[in-house]
Amino acid sequence: MVRFLGFGAGLVFVIALLVAALLPREDVPADPIKAIHEHARSAHWQHDGPLGMGVFGTYDRAQLQRGFQVYKEVCSACHGLRLVAFRNLSEIGFSAAEVKALAKAKEVPSINPQTGEAATRPALPSDHWPNPFPNEVAARAANNNALPPDLSLIIKARPDGQNYVYSLLTGYDKAPPKGFDVPQGLHFNPYFHSVNIAMAKPLNDGQVSYADGTNASVDQMSKDVVAFLRWTSEPELETRRQVGVGAIIFLGILSLLAFLTYRRVWAGIAH
Repeated sequence: MVRFLGFGAGLVFVIALLVAALLPREDVPADPIKAIHEHARSAHWQHDGPLGMGVFGTYDRAQLQRGFQVYKEVCSACHGLRLVAFRNLSEIGFSAAEVKALAKAKEVPSINPQTGEAATRPALPSDHWPNPFPNEVAARAANNNALPPDLSLIIKARPDGQNYVYSLLTGYDKAPPKGFDVPQGLHFNPYFHSVNIAMAKPLNDGQVSYADGTNASVDQMSKDVVAFLRWTSEPELETRRQVGVGAIIFLGILSLLAFLTYRRVWAGIAH
C-alpha cells in the first residue's frame, strides 16, 4: 500500500512537471525603461591613440587644463575630487606658482592650534581638493536626497566610462518619448541607467570662457572635462604605455638575439 501511494505521488509530480513544461508561457511585459535607454555614444579621444588602440595615445595638456577649468567652475559645486592633490595639477601643465594660487583660493578643514576648535585655512599644494559638502547628510540635503559621486575615479567606475560620461553630459537635450512622465525633481536623460537623473543639465553653451579662445560649446566642454577625469582616473597612463612599448621592443630584440645565437650554436650540426 505504501509503495502504491509513493508511486502515485511520484506520477502526479511528473505529470505536473510535464504540464508546466508544455503549456505556453505568458510573455514577460517589456520594460519601458530598457526600451528608451540608449547606449553611450563613442567619441574620439587623443589619449586613446590612433584608431582607439590605446598604445601611442598621449594626453592633450591644453585639453586637460580646459577640462579642469570646467570642473572647477561647474562640477566642483557638487562633486568632489578627493584623490587629487593640488600639486598633482603640475602634471597637466600648471606651473608651481599657478598650483599655489589654485590651492590658496580654496579653504580646507583645520584645527585652531590655540583653542583646539575646528577651523579652516587656505589650502597648500600638498592638500587634496576639498569636498563641497562636509558629509553625506549635507550632500543629500542639498541635492534632493541624491548623493553626487566623487569624480576622482568616475571614468573607471562606469562601464565604457569616458563615452558614458560624455554621452550623459550631452544627452539632456533629448526629449522624453510621448507619454513618458518624468517624476518631479528628476530630469530625462536616455543615457542614464534609469533615464531619470537627479542632476539637472550642468553645461550650457558659453558657460565658461577658455583662455585659449576655444569655443565653449556643450560638446567641447563635455569632451574636455571627460578628458580631465580620465587623467584623474589614470594619471599614470602615459608612463604605463611607455614602459609597455619599451618592454615589447626589448623582448623583440632579445628574441632576435636568441634566434641568432641558436643558429650559430647549431650551425655545424648536420641534420
